Amino acid sequence: MKFDTVVLGAGIVGVSIAIHLQKRGRSVALVDRKPPGLETSFGNAGLLQREGVYPYALPRDIGTLMHYARNSSIDVHYHRDALPALAPFLWAYWRNSEPARHAAIARQYATLIEHCVTEHEVLAKDAGVESLLRPTGWIKVFHTDAARDDELRDAERWHREFGVQYKLLDPAKLQLAEPHLDRSLVGGLHYTDAVSVTDPGALVAGYAAYFERLGGRFLTGDATSLEAEGDGWRVMTQDGPVSASSAVIALGPWAKDVTSALGYRLPLAVKRGYHMHYAPQPGTVLNHPVLDVDNGFLLAPMARGIRLTTGVELADRDAPKTPVQLMRAEPVARTLFPLGERVDDEPWMGRRPCTPDMMPIIGPAPRHKALWFAFGHAHHGLTLGAVTGRLIASLMTGEEPFVDVTPFRADRFESI
Repeated sequence: MKFDTVVLGAGIVGVSIAIHLQKRGRSVALVDRKPPGLETSFGNAGLLQREGVYPYALPRDIGTLMHYARNSSIDVHYHRDALPALAPFLWAYWRNSEPARHAAIARQYATLIEHCVTEHEVLAKDAGVESLLRPTGWIKVFHTDAARDDELRDAERWHREFGVQYKLLDPAKLQLAEPHLDRSLVGGLHYTDAVSVTDPGALVAGYAAYFERLGGRFLTGDATSLEAEGDGWRVMTQDGPVSASSAVIALGPWAKDVTSALGYRLPLAVKRGYHMHYAPQPGTVLNHPVLDVDNGFLLAPMARGIRLTTGVELADRDAPKTPVQLMRAEPVARTLFPLGERVDDEPWMGRRPCTPDMMPIIGPAPRHKALWFAFGHAHHGLTLGAVTGRLIASLMTGEEPFVDVTPFRADRFESI
């Protein structure tokens, strides 16, 4: 089987790349071990974060670090035996989280974020799944004045620097927007330009179906079998070997398995996360995704029910599940919103692919011809999937990219 391009990874990033290449006249094989949208893209908060111009930094103040060191919080949990291997990544991450560095990173990162909603709107309409997008924004809620004031200062800065739109909600306005939330909340911040997705897995599956309607082909295969073949690339699938003139690695948390075999030493790490769905209590409704800032968890209304999502677990990528954050969050979440019974049989776990400078890797492989990288999107894989798809396709077909990709190239890391 011969194609112009083989895209490895059928999450939101890989599927978006495959669509844009197929639309530009390339014959594309999309290869993954599972059907599209069943790994990291399946389980997230379902947000297209137009306000997410500052990527998530590592806290630097001693009080917060000591709080996390106790390993008893909802938003951060770690496996002690994983910390030695993670130490170089965490050190670089901590250095890049210094306020001046973080601000410089945000100026580059925002060039991607500003297109996140419009690019998804185009793909969703073309794919016929625009009903999965809910253009009502999302809300951060607060139990304390101090937490509210800290977040408000951030929102004001983001508005000045990048035009992020928000509304400050006092308790009465918050109750109008979300009548069944805890009445003791001191208010909320509503990010109005963001879009939420009622079923992220279904969105990716809908995009993949559109890709196949365009003439592309999805194949079940082993990405780690990728090898050079003449001037192109070869990968094994259940239907036999696939040969292609070019290849794209869009494997998210598994990208390192393939790039390491090719001789690259990219500083990639994984942040794990969990979710669980609940039925709402009869007669109650949650209208927006809601982040409890003080306690560090998010509730999102989804097609399957109310999804409770956790923050970050620092662990080996393939270690067994340890959903202690969900267990800590559930009783607190029940005081925030009247959750009913669990809908899922067991917690879902996903893995976020991260770089120490908080920015994705988008662009050509530095030492291999006709090989492209598109991974490392951390908390914003769903948000930036459609943007990355058009960017990679533009680069590969000689179009002028609509965003300068220089800051996101792999060769920004000395370790490669």
